[in-house]
Amino acid sequence: RGDYRRDDRRSFRDQGDTKEYRDDNNDYKNRGRDRRDNYRYGNRRRSCSFDHANAKWGKQEGTKYEKKEPQQKEKPNFSLSGKLTEETNTYKGIVIKYSEPPEARKPRRRWRLYPFKGEKALQTLYIHRESAYLIGRERKVVDLPVDHPSCSKQHAVLQYRLVPFTRDDGSAGKRVRPYLIDLESAN
Repeated sequence: RGDYRRDDRRSFRDQGDTKEYRDDNNDYKNRGRDRRDNYRYGNRRRSCSFDHANAKWGKQEGTKYEKKEPQQKEKPNFSLSGKLTEETNTYKGIVIKYSEPPEARKPRRRWRLYPFKGEKALQTLYIHRESAYLIGRERKVVDLPVDHPSCSKQHAVLQYRLVPFTRDDGSAGKRVRPYLIDLESAN
């Protein structure tokens, strides 16, 4: 067939004979670049239909994307968990359900519990000597025994924690406060 189509486009290899190509080659000779980079990435001439008159550089006003507030990253928790906790939280052969948090502190104030059984006052319990007290029925491991059938063997913990607060003048401070933590027992 005599119907041959001629392609007017030239590849970058064929452009070696044009004057523009030689000028581009000399511009980048000492920069360590490949001479074909001009045509691959469009440094000198844009081969695509990019309209330079409509190009806008810099920050566009009224963008549809709003700035997101930076979220605080979760700090790594190096406390023991799983089997390691089970090994360290064993007391007299019984696994204790609770492990103390890093903000646990002994209080400076002298805290007391005044227990009553009916109308009768029992012995006063001084609960400022430790940072945590385990409450429950299992007398082998608990610090504050409770002999009530609705209580579990390890029912709750009285934990002193160092917590931040704001003073009346607006400055920040920290203080030790007691927290009663339920150990999510069945009872």
